[in-house]
Amino acid sequence: MKLASILFVLVMISGLATLGILFAGLVSMARGPTDSIERARSSNKLMWWRVRLQLLTIGLILLWYLASRA
Repeated sequence: MKLASILFVLVMISGLATLGILFAGLVSMARGPTDSIERARSSNKLMWWRVRLQLLTIGLILLWYLASRA
């Protein structure tokens, strides 16, 4: 299996994970206003994970692009 194929699979997995965290955050927001501190912390934690997963996905896309050109 070529490196580009492995990186493509990793890009798909990290992209789907990012999408899952995004939808979890949307569902959390749809439940209503954040009246409690626990809900606000949970929302911030989901945003923290989403941003880092997006960074990972972008990095993997860049590596996949470079590996597929070689």
